[in-house]
Amino acid sequence: MNYASNMVIYRKEEEILAPYAIHTANSKGRTYPEPEHDFRPCFQRDKDRIIHTSAFRRLEYKTQVFVNDEGDYYRTRMTHTLEVAQIGRTLARALGANEDLTEAICLAHDIGHPPFGHSGEASLAKMMVDSGSFNHNLQTMRIITRLEKRYSGFAGLNLTYETLEGIAKHETEYEDPARKPETTDLRGSFEAQIANAADEIAYSAHDLDDGLRSGLIKASQCEDLMVWKTIADALNWVGPRFSDLTRHQFIRSLINMIVTDLYHATQEKVKDSGVRTVEDVQRLPYNLVSNSAPWLLQLRELKDFLFNNLYRHYHVIRMSYKADLIITRLFEAYRQEPALLPPHILENIASEGRDVAICDYIAGMTDRFAIDQYQKLFEPEFLP
Repeated sequence: MNYASNMVIYRKEEEILAPYAIHTANSKGRTYPEPEHDFRPCFQRDKDRIIHTSAFRRLEYKTQVFVNDEGDYYRTRMTHTLEVAQIGRTLARALGANEDLTEAICLAHDIGHPPFGHSGEASLAKMMVDSGSFNHNLQTMRIITRLEKRYSGFAGLNLTYETLEGIAKHETEYEDPARKPETTDLRGSFEAQIANAADEIAYSAHDLDDGLRSGLIKASQCEDLMVWKTIADALNWVGPRFSDLTRHQFIRSLINMIVTDLYHATQEKVKDSGVRTVEDVQRLPYNLVSNSAPWLLQLRELKDFLFNNLYRHYHVIRMSYKADLIITRLFEAYRQEPALLPPHILENIASEGRDVAICDYIAGMTDRFAIDQYQKLFEPEFLP
């Protein structure tokens, strides 16, 4: 017997997955039918396809909060994505969800982000207001269904329906899901909800970590936060000294506490809801995967603190202003003179339209490539 065969995997899932989790054997399949692999189930193949894309590799040089060249230790979109996937896997395994599907959604959730993070997204949305607008969730879907060209029989990655739906319904409090029209009445699957929660846990924790490491946030500013007091009590920390080791301990404890609370709170919600099927989960008027009320209050306070003291810090705002200038001027230059674009982008104008082709090009840039293109166009001392 081949102990790695798909049938063995399907039987194992029947034993370990919750009935309301998505079982690999029940996948609705792909838009373009493909034969199954002997020992790599479909959601694992989705995950592998995402990792091997050019869009995924470019995340290494795209901004999370700090621009890539500001330091080697700050999170990038790549490291953020890996942290989301790690938290997602942990929760999926503990909650009886499909780990491969959860991880696939986590790995893909940010590949549509343009350079310079949310500042870059706002700039592209401004430039595209008369041409369909821009949203990184929609751009992610565009990349995985159309722009990545790696197969002779179809454009995109031909991911499974369940992975596509989970990516399309990615949402946090700061962004709306790019829902498919035919499923607007359904929430995300259990796995999609875990991926959404993992995203919020990761950025809340690592943005605080990067803020403290950078010095833009001081430990003394955090001492009145409920979550800070909770961690300080658990670690018996009284200050005022706050070393790098202490910071690591704080962030590690923060993630562990949030994940542990979410696990227990979700278990209680599952029990109270009485869900038994995937559709039961999606037809609920609320998300099953969520923290308890006391922790939601603490996290709300932490997010507000980060918004006011990190995201709105003059250093970050200054970089956001520069990012808007770079993207806006590049877009305007390419719009005015399309011959500035490389040949493969020029070819796309005929099928996609000028602004959409330009938007796809800029959205795919890394921070440093966008800066390089700006310097070559607008700073004469930089030769092409």
